[in-house]
Amino acid sequence: MAGYPAADRFRGTAVTVNWSILGPALVAALGGFLFGYDTGVISAALLYLSVAFGLSSTMQEVVVAALLLGAIVGVMGGGPLVDRFGRRRLLIVSAAVFCLGALASAFTPNPQVLVAARFVLGLAIGTSSLVVPTYIAEMAPRQVRGRLVSLQQLMITVGIFVSYLVGFAFSSSAGWRWMLGLAVVPAAAMLLGLLALAESPRWLLARGRDDEARAVMLRSRGPREADEELAEIRAISAAERDLSFRDVFTRKLRPAVLLGVAVAATNQLVGVNAVIYYTPTLLTRAGFGDSAALLSTVGIGLVNMLVTIAALLAIDRVGRRPLLLGGTAVVVACLAVLGGLYLLPSQTGAAGIALVVVLCVYIAAFAGSLGVGIWLINSEIFPTAVRGKAAGAGTVTHWSLDFLISLTVLTTISLFTATGLFWIYGVFGVLGFLYLYRNLPETKGRSLEDIEQALRG
Repeated sequence: MAGYPAADRFRGTAVTVNWSILGPALVAALGGFLFGYDTGVISAALLYLSVAFGLSSTMQEVVVAALLLGAIVGVMGGGPLVDRFGRRRLLIVSAAVFCLGALASAFTPNPQVLVAARFVLGLAIGTSSLVVPTYIAEMAPRQVRGRLVSLQQLMITVGIFVSYLVGFAFSSSAGWRWMLGLAVVPAAAMLLGLLALAESPRWLLARGRDDEARAVMLRSRGPREADEELAEIRAISAAERDLSFRDVFTRKLRPAVLLGVAVAATNQLVGVNAVIYYTPTLLTRAGFGDSAALLSTVGIGLVNMLVTIAALLAIDRVGRRPLLLGGTAVVVACLAVLGGLYLLPSQTGAAGIALVVVLCVYIAAFAGSLGVGIWLINSEIFPTAVRGKAAGAGTVTHWSLDFLISLTVLTTISLFTATGLFWIYGVFGVLGFLYLYRNLPETKGRSLEDIEQALRG
């Protein structure tokens, strides 16, 4: 594969992104695709599951939330395991569980089995959402780390977009079993691809396997750069060799942990997954037909994917801080406008067009900021020895809030109307923006070890 150069302004060298760098990132990021597909496909499937099994609004929320509850458990269990057994092994296990969960969802005989299958899928999603960005960040040269880690978010958006296309394609036949079951294809591809990948060199070095770590480094770096990076990692690793899970909650790591939690909380509390899970439902309630609602959802998914590609290309040039703060400000503005649109007597005609347009702008702003930011920031700011455990704090926050939101969207609309729903999310967005404005550092072009030192309390 032809590579492309990325300048390293800090060392006067360049790195060529070729298959030795891009391959592991793409294979691991299939976990992001499955994350996106399995969370997105339920929005279309719910329209037909509700009829097939006679699901109430509460039971629809339970079907959605079962996956998210599984994700919370997956993150909490995966954090300690990824630091003990390695990044690659946990990804292999996650891929196998993705396969089992997809098949169980497709062949479910009743809602109870479907809820259990979605919980199993959630275990894989939670674990992979923690491990994938960690693995990519530890494998990638610093010059292109931002865009490679952001492949996780790109693949999430691709997965969501593909799930919307599949949902639309099978809408005429109400083929919800196909919608859910097709996830087994990328899951099997991920499992096979992972068997050929190496373990993270930072994890190997932390286990005293220096020769293996250097061999992995040499696949994507020259000898001089590999030796310099390994020496830097050793110097930091020696100081953190005795770090344990308890250290995650100590004063020296508190600024990084709070930042990781704040990024994750803001990511969820602006309501993005209320839009992803329930857009067809929200649009049909606003007067759209099923086909029009699903087609509008496809358009929103396309915008999500395209803007994520643009953010991925810009993240190592523009930086993390400008994208996160600028995008969050636009997200808040869109939430204010969406709430206003639902105050109108009708959301059809011109109001309906405006509703879809503002939803697209909202998703675009989110995709270019908080969407890529959560996984990137949480993969960059923690020490190698406890990166899995510490990043788990932000990831658990993400999934816990996602779980609560999924369980309360329809209920909140019943209590406070759609206007109240969007304005509540807007208030949380303002609070998140203020915290990030004050505490978010720029991590562009800095080594993981340098970022870690800068955030020590």
